Amino acid sequence: MISVYKYTTLILFAFFCFTSIAQQDSTKKKLITIQLKNDSNVLFQNKKLAPDEKLNEPKLEIGAYLSSYYAYYSEDNSSDYVKHATMAARNNEFGLNMVMISLGYRSRKVRSNVTLHFGDIAESTWPNKFNMIQEANAGVELFKNLWFDAGVFRSHIGLESTQPRENITSGMTLANVYEPYFFSGAKLTYLINSKLSLQLNTFNSFNSIIETNKNKLFGSSVVFAPNDYLSITYNFITGDDTPDSVDLKHQRFYHNLYATYQKKKISIGAEFNYGIQEYSKRIDPITVGTAYMNSSLLLFKHQSFKKVAFYTRGEWFSDEDEILSIGSNMGKYTWGATAGIEYKPVKNMALSVEGRQLNSEKENFYYNGEYRKERNEFIFCLDVWF
Repeated sequence: MISVYKYTTLILFAFFCFTSIAQQDSTKKKLITIQLKNDSNVLFQNKKLAPDEKLNEPKLEIGAYLSSYYAYYSEDNSSDYVKHATMAARNNEFGLNMVMISLGYRSRKVRSNVTLHFGDIAESTWPNKFNMIQEANAGVELFKNLWFDAGVFRSHIGLESTQPRENITSGMTLANVYEPYFFSGAKLTYLINSKLSLQLNTFNSFNSIIETNKNKLFGSSVVFAPNDYLSITYNFITGDDTPDSVDLKHQRFYHNLYATYQKKKISIGAEFNYGIQEYSKRIDPITVGTAYMNSSLLLFKHQSFKKVAFYTRGEWFSDEDEILSIGSNMGKYTWGATAGIEYKPVKNMALSVEGRQLNSEKENFYYNGEYRKERNEFIFCLDVWF
């Protein structure tokens, strides 16, 4: 409870600070413009090129979000969370994906985000020390359209988000489960024009807010949006998270490419990843050589009726040497298929029901007293936001 009070105090403090800054920043000496983040078009949010609007006065955005679920997995989990846990992480239970509150400040030259969350996603995937901080960063425009941002960020790698409302499906693919959820560091972003954005970034480590060694990650991003419907993003990141006490280093190179398409009743998303890591190939009894992995996914959603949509997804994951999926024992490949239906009675609420099956090369799912190659899943999810 102490942590809850602490972070509640933090976000209230941030609110008053943002308000004070905004009042000072406004050249017209007007009060800050405050609005709710109640946009109904949240699918693929933060995955498209979205230039900052030109503001006549500072703006403070306040948002809240709740995602609850019931999930059933054919696997008998031996801990609180099922294998490959992120969304809907508990088996045969009603659960809470997250409760989230966010503040976003925007002015002509300054921007900042503070987002706190609590629930199964925060507990199962975020670090213990900063468990409730989903995002906390600030940025300044150095020159026209050139922004410098620093702090803790939600991951820009991967098509799927850790907020279920921003995805087509309720559960996440293995491709995105084993990608970073967050980064701590700095970004330099240049908006060349309304269709193209470039970014250079550096972070502490691949999926940790606190630094794990003396090395840093370095990366780049390119976002190309030729029209209002299509967006293509390429991300690259390289680094070495090997502890300083280990002499043999393991430099990692990770490539992430995804595209989104939304027009009328159709939404499509596609992603492909390719990674290599030095001195990580498993050749018993030693680990030598370069290891390789790849993953991909394809998403499709059709808004068949005004309030009802149908969706499907296919996925592939191959990480035999467990560069990312340490201890998963999936073998050379795992593939999966998902299908579901979404009902949206109002613009800021969504109910979805979906089924999924995963199939691996190796028998790594345990249920009914034996190990099996496949796992069946059922997820019901209710999201509401404002």
